[in-house]
Amino acid sequence: MPDPTATEALGSFVATSRWAEIPDGLRHEAKRALLNHLGCALGVARDPAVKTALRVMQGLGGRAEATVFGQGVRLDVMGAAFVNAVAGNLLDYDDTHLDTVIHPAAPVAPPALALAEQRGLSGAEALHAILLGGEVACRIGLAVSPGHYDRGWHITATCGAFGAAAACARLLGLSWPQAASAIGIASSAAAGTVENLPTAAKNLGVGNAARHGVLAALFAAEGWQAAPQAIEGPLGWARASGDAPDLAAITAGIGERWEIARNTYKPYPAGIVFHAVIDACLELRARLGLAPEAIDSVTVAGDALLLARGDRPVRSARDARVSIHHAAALGLLRGRAGVAEFEAAAVADPVLAAFRARVRAVRDETLPRGAARVTLRLVDGRSEEAVVLTPRGSEARPLSDAELEAKFHENAALGGCAGRAAAQIAAIWALDTAPDLTALMALLA
Repeated sequence: MPDPTATEALGSFVATSRWAEIPDGLRHEAKRALLNHLGCALGVARDPAVKTALRVMQGLGGRAEATVFGQGVRLDVMGAAFVNAVAGNLLDYDDTHLDTVIHPAAPVAPPALALAEQRGLSGAEALHAILLGGEVACRIGLAVSPGHYDRGWHITATCGAFGAAAACARLLGLSWPQAASAIGIASSAAAGTVENLPTAAKNLGVGNAARHGVLAALFAAEGWQAAPQAIEGPLGWARASGDAPDLAAITAGIGERWEIARNTYKPYPAGIVFHAVIDACLELRARLGLAPEAIDSVTVAGDALLLARGDRPVRSARDARVSIHHAAALGLLRGRAGVAEFEAAAVADPVLAAFRARVRAVRDETLPRGAARVTLRLVDGRSEEAVVLTPRGSEARPLSDAELEAKFHENAALGGCAGRAAAQIAAIWALDTAPDLTALMALLA
């Protein structure tokens, strides 16, 4: 291919990658990502937002060919991809590529699984597609970061559409020009805004990324084409939604150096940049053993992203999951930060609400993204401090397989699926040897 564009290079990467050439560690990482994603989706099986998404898609769907996780029903491929993507992202408990703040699995895994289920494809083919889609999403995200997110584009929804298109293109066996067109076609549908993060409209964007990826790949398979520079051209998606893209971030070392290998998994159902705040407060609680009334005020320092996302009033569970003030209150007062601690009852707790008012956020650009410094001013005049540069679950301190399994069990219990959790986990770990997705989907249904 003479001097390919960045869009074409992505198409070539997707079409020519071989599962046999993927390193063993990365293959295992695909299963870890899927374990984490499916657990998060099952955890909200009873949530009203998921039930609403299911109800709407049932009214629009075609042939029932793909499983909706934890619901006992099937929908058409795009409908199932939409609902499952919404579910996987709903709790802010999903995987995160920190440099871009993309949650790769939510928009990519559901369309890949739905299409693989419909077409009777193997577990290895599905896992391979999920890896490729996640890589495409993260590389495009790097190319437009940080300006894209700073302008208000929800990067999981926007770049997730490209990842979903790439995964589906792979499963459809498209040639490299067709795969490039699928990615380019997705640029016409890649949308979602940060302003909507505290509302269900955020989840609509992630669900749309999943179903638009399916649609883009299907149209490319039928011969529709996109501009060769649909992403990076003078009037392409990247420049329209941000600054001039860093093309090297898309193409350099592609297929050899994997951004998706840097994916991380959350120990707390909150935005990734709040985990250091929680860890620092848990450390202070354990070290000092203070009663809440001994703390006069709390100062949380972090980078611009932490303050932009988290210095907000807390009025709902969605606010709580992206709140510096709530994260600090949980760590110091409750000593835990599980799903229940971010739900409506915790938001309304008068003790937590009063303590949130004592928390102040300040910007410190000497701290890297994902880090935090928490300083307590005590009633007796003393100050105590904790700094966390690498929170639990980060790339430097990843969750173990056993911790991911424990997280899955907890989520499955929340969604009413506790009895099947062990079998579901076993099926996910063995998915690379499965001839198709029938057994796994039967367990997930």
